[in-house]
Amino acid sequence: MAETIFSKIIRKEIPAKIVFESDTVLAFHDIHPKAPVHILIIPKIEIPSAREINGREHAQLLGDLFDAANQIAEDFGVRENGFRLIFNCGPDGGQEVYHLHMHLLAGKKLGF
Repeated sequence: MAETIFSKIIRKEIPAKIVFESDTVLAFHDIHPKAPVHILIIPKIEIPSAREINGREHAQLLGDLFDAANQIAEDFGVRENGFRLIFNCGPDGGQEVYHLHMHLLAGKKLGF
């Protein structure tokens, strides 16, 4: 698998507006936001997409991603009114970077 821009962000080789970091997760502002709050939440290990997730093997990591999302929503003051979490998977699902990532969108009423 080819290295992605997210790997370089994890290693701090490329700057990003980081809003959350733990041992397993990194979160930063999307450079092309689709909402007033648009944060990308990524694992620090390389997993190409949600298609490669194994529930038993990745249960703790998935919990860490969702814990980060809840903390970020709280930090940005959007937890109460709500937010959307999205995993894009594969080309037809709109995935552009093949490193698992979750979008947190909030700050306005979101339609479909």
